[in-house]
Amino acid sequence: MRLLPLLLLTTLPFAAFAAGSDDSAPPTATQTTTECKDGQVWDDTAKKCVAPQDSRLDDDARFGAVRELAWAGRYDEAMTVLAAMTEGETDRVMTYKGFILRKSGQIEAGIAAYEAALRINPGNILTHSYYGQLLVEMNEPDAARVHLAAIRANGGSGTWAEIALASAIETGLTYTF
Repeated sequence: MRLLPLLLLTTLPFAAFAAGSDDSAPPTATQTTTECKDGQVWDDTAKKCVAPQDSRLDDDARFGAVRELAWAGRYDEAMTVLAAMTEGETDRVMTYKGFILRKSGQIEAGIAAYEAALRINPGNILTHSYYGQLLVEMNEPDAARVHLAAIRANGGSGTWAEIALASAIETGLTYTF
């Protein structure tokens, strides 16, 4: 039965979580990625692109934009929006920061962000999954297995975080969202 989730992940890779998200589908493209430029975010109320610091946006709207921009591979813009978040350096923010840095080739900075997230919340299973996937990319499967064990120890058995990391360890393939 454990083969079925792995099979689904390899045949339906877009069913995986984007970094930090709570659903299993890639973000739907909105005007943030189809119309807005230079890290601007679509404001549904104003019906226009606004600066990510705009007070009309809350952190959840910014977070959605970060997720969408990161999934689109627009890492610099995602980082601009992430920097505008007002919640501070929470484990959610640091996990996203680690993901963006990792995907933009800043491996050491990504590791530092993941470690900061885990200092804040050692039980963050998504951070463990993304950090573990980075370790797989670095050809460090034993270190990745430590994060897989942490996911399971923190109630993450059967979640995307566990399935994605287990698949990465087994196949060497990681997720780009």
